Amino acid sequence: MPDYKLFKEEIFKLCGIDLNIYKERQIKGRIDALISRNKYSSYEEYLFYLENNRDALEELKNYITINISEFYRNPEQWEILEKSVIPYLQDTFADEIKIWCAGCSSGEEPYGLAMILAKFPCKDRIKIIATDIDYNILSKAKEGIYSKKSIENVPEIYRNLYFRQLYDDTFEVKESIKSMVEFRRHDMVHGINIPGCNLIVCRNVVIYFNEEVVEEVYKRLYSSLKNGGVLFLGNTEQIFNYKEIGFEKLDSFFYKKG
Repeated sequence: MPDYKLFKEEIFKLCGIDLNIYKERQIKGRIDALISRNKYSSYEEYLFYLENNRDALEELKNYITINISEFYRNPEQWEILEKSVIPYLQDTFADEIKIWCAGCSSGEEPYGLAMILAKFPCKDRIKIIATDIDYNILSKAKEGIYSKKSIENVPEIYRNLYFRQLYDDTFEVKESIKSMVEFRRHDMVHGINIPGCNLIVCRNVVIYFNEEVVEEVYKRLYSSLKNGGVLFLGNTEQIFNYKEIGFEKLDSFFYKKG
C-alpha cells in the first residue's frame, strides 16, 4: 500500500501539483478528509480512482489549490493601494505599468484592481497579468460572472459602472474591465518568473506553503519586480526578513524593491 510520500509523488506525475510545497499537516488533513468523503480506505485505492476518473482528479486539484477569493478583502489595505501606492507608481514609472496578480483564483482581485485603476490617468499604460495554477478556476475567472453575494463588498459606484445584471442573483463584469486583465496559467513555485513588474499583488496565497517555500516565493517575487516596484501582500502575511531579501517596508503589507 502506498504511503503518503509515494502518494505525493504519484499526484505530481498525474497532474503536476507538488504537494511538498504545502504545510504537510494542513494539506494531508484535507486529502485524508477527501479520501474519506469518497469512501476509500487507503491512498492506494484513491490513486486508482484518480487514475481512472478525470472528474475525481479535477475535484482533488480544486480541493488542493484552495480557491478562496473575494472582492476588496481588507478594504483598508485597498484604500492604501488606491490613495498612496498607485499614485506613486503613476508618478515613478513613465512607461507601461505592469501588474501581476499571483494566485488570482476566480478573478475577484484582478478585476477589483482594474476597477480602481480605470479612474487613473495611467489606465492606458496598465497591463494586468493574472495567474493561477488551476485551469478550471482560470476559466471561471475569464467568464467574470459572480453572484449577488460575491459582489457585496464592491463599492456601489463600481457595481453600477462595471457590472451588468444577467439574472436576479447573477452579475457579469463588463468588457471594459475584462479587457484590462490577461489570465494565464502559472506555477509560482516551479514556473518561470514573470519579469519587469511594477506591482505584484500576491494576497493570501503563501499562507498555505511551508516555510522554505514561502522564503523562495518571496525571493522570486522580489526578482520579478523592477527597482522601485511594490509587492502587496494579504492581511495575514508579512516578510520578517524583508531587509535581507532587499525590500523596504512602505506600509503594512506593502514592500518596495529598493
